[in-house]
Amino acid sequence: MKKHVVPSRMKQLSPRRSATVAVLDVGSSKIACLIARLTPERDVAPGDWRTHRARILGIGHQRSRGVKNGLIVDMDEAESAIRQTVDAAERMAGVQIEQVIVTASGGRLSSQHFTAKTAIGGREVAESDVHRVLEASATHPMSHGRIAVHSLPTSFSLDGVPGVREPKSMIGDELGVDLHVASCDQAAARNLILAVERGHLGIEAMAAAPYVAGLSVLEPDEVEMGVVLIDMGAGSTSLSVFHGGALVHVDAVTLGGNHVTMDIARGLNARLSDAERLKTFHGAAIASPSDERETITFGHVGENGETPRSCAKISSRPHHPAASRGDAGVPARPPRARGLRSGLRPSRGADRRRLPVDRSA
Repeated sequence: MKKHVVPSRMKQLSPRRSATVAVLDVGSSKIACLIARLTPERDVAPGDWRTHRARILGIGHQRSRGVKNGLIVDMDEAESAIRQTVDAAERMAGVQIEQVIVTASGGRLSSQHFTAKTAIGGREVAESDVHRVLEASATHPMSHGRIAVHSLPTSFSLDGVPGVREPKSMIGDELGVDLHVASCDQAAARNLILAVERGHLGIEAMAAAPYVAGLSVLEPDEVEMGVVLIDMGAGSTSLSVFHGGALVHVDAVTLGGNHVTMDIARGLNARLSDAERLKTFHGAAIASPSDERETITFGHVGENGETPRSCAKISSRPHHPAASRGDAGVPARPPRARGLRSGLRPSRGADRRRLPVDRSA
């Protein structure tokens, strides 16, 4: 029987080569597939990781089935939804794909940091030396039931001097590296891979959703200065911290837009469909002085009529993933904060790429 494990690291695409890629995002509210053609950029700014321009060929999306809080809970339903999503994207693009890059937001994403050193002997650092120290840092054992999704060097050191970006061709006696490992639950990753493979698709790579979100919307200057990016979905909220030009921390909690809808339905004794409409049309990311005086109309559960109710301001502060950013080894208050909505429907005051963040929370 085939053993479903996280695929090996995806090979880096040459800056001078074109390629067609497919990405599959399996979320709690929707499943989306995007097929794009990558063509090399002529002029790439220093420090910019976007070496290619993406031209969208096809997009497919379906209401998510068999997925809860980013985890597969019904294999047959999830497989069917994935098949329909990929088929819609292939029809629009006019191509048939064999492999996809899968993003993962479930499985309790977390970060670990490891260090390693290797002797150089007073000569120039070669490519083989960099590979050797990276392999040494990657030999640290993972916790039981966890697997590495990303192993990313955050910085190098030469003879104890930190902050080296590119050690090749530099002279020293000892080369060190700080390695950031983003991991998730092994069972969650295997079930996600199995659901995709049952649709006769290969897994080109697996990526942590908050890392992919950061690469999609952040500018190189923001990554260098330091930024916290929060991706709010329907069933979970994930966080990524970038600092010094690298990803230094990821985290996730099983709290999202569906939980807000459920709280509204329970608090007002309203139908779920009405609670979703109330959140969509009357919810706001910014409080207004008129909130306590507004009156809205909704129907109670089990009632055919609608009863007018005065909407009082409700304040709630659940555990926010930003509260754990102190474990990332970066300043507690980074210069910037960015927010994304993925499975969350739009509300007043919530911009698609930037949300106000209460830094005192």
